[in-house]
Amino acid sequence: FDPGDNSDKSKGIEDTAPKKSLEELMAELNNLVGLNKVKEDVKSLINIVRIMKIRKERGLPEVDLSLHLVFTGNPGTGKTTVARLLSGIYREIGVLSKGHLIEVDRSKLVAKYVGQTAPQVMEVVNEALGGVLFIDEAYSLVSRRGENDFGYEAVDTLIKAMEDHRDDLIVIVAGYPDKMEEFLQSNPGLQSRFNKYINFDDYSPEELLDIFIKMCERNGYKPTTGALGKIEQILSLLHETRSDSFANARTVRNLFEKLLTIQADRLAALETVTNEDLESILEEDIDKIELGDLMR
Repeated sequence: FDPGDNSDKSKGIEDTAPKKSLEELMAELNNLVGLNKVKEDVKSLINIVRIMKIRKERGLPEVDLSLHLVFTGNPGTGKTTVARLLSGIYREIGVLSKGHLIEVDRSKLVAKYVGQTAPQVMEVVNEALGGVLFIDEAYSLVSRRGENDFGYEAVDTLIKAMEDHRDDLIVIVAGYPDKMEEFLQSNPGLQSRFNKYINFDDYSPEELLDIFIKMCERNGYKPTTGALGKIEQILSLLHETRSDSFANARTVRNLFEKLLTIQADRLAALETVTNEDLESILEEDIDKIELGDLMR
């Protein structure tokens, strides 16, 4: 699990990783740091989908459930990670045929010229068929009302596509809580299709430290006890002074990567470098961290 891996870099690129079993996917979900309410909500979602499937198989009346979701929360709270796990879980329980995740933002959906937006949206939808279409910062589609903006056209096209492909496409829209509310109110078609919300809280200082420790373990680094104590202080301060743009696990990833550079500069001055040197993060490394860089 790497909530700090900002997969924006690979937006729109289909997962090519080997398919995981339901047990593996659920274990990954359970192993995420924090997010207890999110985990409960996801498990309830899986339960209702499974029960509705059994009802259908046994010829009982079907309830018309919308499986499209709204993920609300600040950046770096694991929304993309959970969306990716959910797409695989839905494949494994027979809701989706492929279970891949296509992640897009406004720039992938809204064109600059007349007549280009609808085809652009449909291209993305066709890529996502059989899986989950994850639209990050979805509210930006309707944030500009100028005559040269085609965001509303993108939303209308998306709503029609969701109806046409209702059996093999799930759309997850994500962003800040207040802005997502505005987004859903911008079109009655959105309100009727998105009625399930999952909220991702900011991580606590303890959880941020846990994420940092896991990053170190996974990458083969060992902070000294003194270094960890200083990291804990930094993360507590960043959490205490956070604004809406606080990037949670991405801030931790940023801190971790800055430390790797500081450690590399320190080691480059040594004549010989032991394996222990290569693994160690020291207090003096932490002292060189510029807090201002992490708050941007």
